Amino acid sequence: MSKQDKEKKQISAEAYYVTQQHGTEPAFSGNLNDNKEPGEYVCVCCGSKLFDHTAKYDSGSGWPSFYKPFEKNSVAYSDDYEIGYLRKEVHCSKCSAHLGHVFDDGPQPTGLRYCINSVALDFIPEEKE
Repeated sequence: MSKQDKEKKQISAEAYYVTQQHGTEPAFSGNLNDNKEPGEYVCVCCGSKLFDHTAKYDSGSGWPSFYKPFEKNSVAYSDDYEIGYLRKEVHCSKCSAHLGHVFDDGPQPTGLRYCINSVALDFIPEEKE
């Protein structure tokens, strides 16, 4: 069984389409877009910590948005010309799963908007004491 076949069985068909085939879920369709709970956002494929709730904000774009990754090396980047102009694609740095794109129209302190597909993420709620 190939690695891709194994991954396809471990995640939903929509998550496979987004993370392995560089797809995009429809705007406002993801279950994490409106999530405001404290916790961590991890890669749906490998479980690597990607974003923290403290960097999440409502961009109005229809996808979960963050102004920075959990750590600088949590995500990797590549150039994406698929829709006719340059966008910066965001991947999990551990397993290369496609997450979404980053734009330079976000809030301070970074000025960045990481526009991430909900199906590319798992949310781990912060443990309550």
